Amino acid sequence: MKFSEQWLREWVNPPVSTEELVEQLTMAGLEVDSVEPAAAGLESLLVGEVLSVEKHPDADKLKVCQVSIG
Repeated sequence: MKFSEQWLREWVNPPVSTEELVEQLTMAGLEVDSVEPAAAGLESLLVGEVLSVEKHPDADKLKVCQVSIG
């Protein structure tokens, strides 16, 4: 069965690291096959706010957007 660490910590939130939590689960008789980041590959993702959208001066199917990324 797969479940997220966040989901588990909603039910029980021991003040331990992920590695210690895995060890405690294993010692309790639950087999932990692997621990994987849920959002792997999103480290360089940026979230921005679109401030304005205007027609492109030279193309009918394009828009020029002003975006703030913080």
